[in-house]
Amino acid sequence: MYELIRRIIQFRDERDWKQFHSPENLAKSINIEAGELLEHFQWNSSYDKKAVSEELADVMNYCFLMADSLNIDIIEEMHKKIDQNEAKYPVDKAKGVSTKYNKL
Repeated sequence: MYELIRRIIQFRDERDWKQFHSPENLAKSINIEAGELLEHFQWNSSYDKKAVSEELADVMNYCFLMADSLNIDIIEEMHKKIDQNEAKYPVDKAKGVSTKYNKL
């Protein structure tokens, strides 16, 4: 995973685009790309897998760039978040239900 992140950063740096990647601009870009992803599901649940895959990749790329901009080890943070979610949603209470953790 870290190799992928390094490649994304290298791509950005070779083009001198870091100057445009403030946390604010990256947050906007994540939202814009997420909107483009959602657009594929706007009127029904059928979708073009290639197009959806490309939009999802755009969202993820901007997420990794935002983590870099904020000096966040996103892989470590994701592990921490999964740990938190495991505590909030124990398997014996949450399996097969969509109930929010405070209602389990």
